[in-house]
Amino acid sequence: MKEPVAMIDVVLTGDCMTKLDSVPDSSVDLVYLDPPFFTQKDHKLKTRDRTTEYSFRDIWESQSDYLTFLKDRVAKCREKIGSTGSIFFHCDTSASHHIRCLLDDVFGEDMFRGEIVWFYRRWSNSKRAPLPSHQTIFFYSRTEAYQYHQIFEGYSPTTNVDQILQRRQRDAHGKSVYERDEAGEAVLDGGRRGVPISDVWDIPLLNPKARERVGYPTQKPVLLLERVIELVTSPGDVVLDPFCGSGTTLVAATLLGRRYIGIDNQPEATALALGRLADPVRTSSELLRRGRGAYHQADADSIRLLQEIRTVPVHRNKGIDAVVPTPKGAKPVLVRVQRQNESVLAAAESLSVAGGSKQSAILILVVVDEGCPSRLFHQVPSNVHLVLSTGAAFIQLLRRLEVTVLSRDEANQVEEGVHTIHTVLDSMKESLPYHIPSASFKNLGITKGMKR
Repeated sequence: MKEPVAMIDVVLTGDCMTKLDSVPDSSVDLVYLDPPFFTQKDHKLKTRDRTTEYSFRDIWESQSDYLTFLKDRVAKCREKIGSTGSIFFHCDTSASHHIRCLLDDVFGEDMFRGEIVWFYRRWSNSKRAPLPSHQTIFFYSRTEAYQYHQIFEGYSPTTNVDQILQRRQRDAHGKSVYERDEAGEAVLDGGRRGVPISDVWDIPLLNPKARERVGYPTQKPVLLLERVIELVTSPGDVVLDPFCGSGTTLVAATLLGRRYIGIDNQPEATALALGRLADPVRTSSELLRRGRGAYHQADADSIRLLQEIRTVPVHRNKGIDAVVPTPKGAKPVLVRVQRQNESVLAAAESLSVAGGSKQSAILILVVVDEGCPSRLFHQVPSNVHLVLSTGAAFIQLLRRLEVTVLSRDEANQVEEGVHTIHTVLDSMKESLPYHIPSASFKNLGITKGMKR
C-alpha cells in the first residue's frame, strides 16, 4: 500500500475520493466544500473575452446516488481534519435539508456549530416563488476544542450610547438590565469592539467586471472565503478544498497566509486555479466598505413627491429619480423631479443625458417651480416631456381627475405602472391649470396647449 505523503500548497486533478489518500489524517485545519448542488443541470460559462468555456456536470441518477456520493467524501474529509479543525459545507435549497442530516450522521449532532446564510442581491426571477437570494454554509467542528476567532461588526444605527458603554446583567427575574455598583453608579463595559458577527453574511456576488472573475460557473467571491478562513484558522494553518473549481478558496488562503490543498476532477479547473495562484487577486467591495446605506442617494424630496405613484427609486444615477414599471417589451418610463434652485433646462438636460441611452425610454421631468417662464420649455431636449406640479398639489390633482394612482401595496400589478403615467398625461392635457406648449408633450398624444 502506498504510504501517504505530506501534501501542502498543491492542486491535484482527479476525484477527491482517491486523491485524499495522499493527505495525512488529522493534518488539515479547515475543510471547505462547495460541491455540485444537485441542480440536475450542466453548468457552463465563458470567459469575459468569450475565448474559453468552463463547465461542470451536476446531473445525477437519483437523489440517493447524490447523497451517497457526498457522504463517502465527507466521511473521508473528516479523517483529514485535526482535533481543532472544522468543516464548512456550502449548499443551496436544492438539497440543504438532506445535507444537514448527512453532516449530523458523519460529525455528530453535537458538533454542529452554526448555519450561515450567505445573502446577496439578485435582479431576475422566472419562478412563481420568492427570489432566491441566499445560499447556506453549514459549520461543524471535529471536536469540542475547535478554533474560533471572533469577528466583530459595527453597532446598529439604532444602538444608543448607554448600550455601547455600560455593562449589562440579568436581574432576579432574568431580565437584562444595566449593571450598577454599590453606589448606584453605572458600571462601564470598556474595551468593546462591536457586535459579534451574525450568521447572516451580506456579501455581494461578484461584479461582472470584477478583476477576480475568471468566467468559471458558480465562482464565489474571495471575500466570502476569507471570512470563513479567518473565523476558524490561524496563519500557517492548512485549508483543504476537495471541490476547488477555479481555486477561490486557495487564493483566499494564500492572501491570508495559510497553506492550501486543492482538488478537482476537471483539468481545466485545476489549470485555472494554478494560474490564479500565480497572481492572486482580491476584488474589494465598495458595498461592504461603505455599507448599503451609502448607495441610497435618490433625492428624498423627489421620492416623497412620487411615493404614491407606483415607482421604483433610483439611487445610483444623478439624472434619474425613479422608474415607472412597465410591461415586458414596453418602453421604460424614467422620471426626474426638478430640484430646488435648479433650472428647468439644467434638470431636463440632466435627465436627457442619463436616460438617452436607455432603449428609447420615455423621459418625464416634473417641474416644481411655478414661476418658471413657459418660454423656456421650448429649449428643453426634444426627448424630455414636462409635467408641472407643486409637490402635494400634483397628487391632489391626480385624485381630482379621478386618475388611478398605484399604491406600494399594489406592487404586484407592475403592468399598470406605464398605463397610469399615460393616463395622467392624457387627463392633464385639458385640465392642468398651467400653460405648457404642445411641443413639450409630443409623442405622448397631447396636441394642444393648456391654459391657466
